[in-house]
Amino acid sequence: MSRVRRFVALDLGTARTRALAVGGHAIADRPSAVLGRSSAGAGPEVVRPLRHGMVADPGACLRLVRLVLRDTRLHDGRPPARVLAGVPVAASPSDRRAVRAAVAETAGCEVTLVEEPLAAAVGAGLDVLDPRPCLLLDVGAGIVEAVAIGDGAVLDAAALQLSATTEAGLAAYALEGVVAMTAGLARRGPAARARGLVVTGGGAHQELLLRRLRAAVRLPVSAAAQPQHATVRGLMRLCLQPSLASGLALPAG
Repeated sequence: MSRVRRFVALDLGTARTRALAVGGHAIADRPSAVLGRSSAGAGPEVVRPLRHGMVADPGACLRLVRLVLRDTRLHDGRPPARVLAGVPVAASPSDRRAVRAAVAETAGCEVTLVEEPLAAAVGAGLDVLDPRPCLLLDVGAGIVEAVAIGDGAVLDAAALQLSATTEAGLAAYALEGVVAMTAGLARRGPAARARGLVVTGGGAHQELLLRRLRAAVRLPVSAAAQPQHATVRGLMRLCLQPSLASGLALPAG
């Protein structure tokens, strides 16, 4: 079996975590939650390791990564050759170190980090190497990031952290904040407007959000196909294109 078959894409989200192994048949998709001991000693309680798309409980995150890597069905006993994991653009150096440490300890291999909106753009089929900027809005359960991408890099970005989402999508106050944030980004980078705006993440299913974005930014707005899987799909495509992945990866440290 070649080394490329041991690559794994990992999207750690506030509400759900997704993974896919090269050669795998389906995306492993589970809630971002594990069981932990209650501080009151009343038995196990549900622990959510991630907050705003970033590691809040390193020990619980390690257990979550172990579960989702098991879900990729790599059962032959060998560790993967490499894991590509997504992190928010807004993640601090310490946030990035926490993700890298949790994944490396569990997977026992090299870990490459890629900014999630860049990975989502690749997963949505956008040419991230095009020098003409494009706009992307990644709507997650804990953090929403609007970015301008060009020449293989995030040129400008804005983020809004969310305390909660509903089954119907963004709450009204959050929706208006996301629309205003995205419109502001579009105004700052008029060159990006020519390629329109693509929306990824689970929140891209919310039709009201798409309608409000079209009215506010006044340019073509479209949701990616299966937008909730755009990031993990993009990470997997980067697994298969190591030269592109090396150009988009965040430096270690």
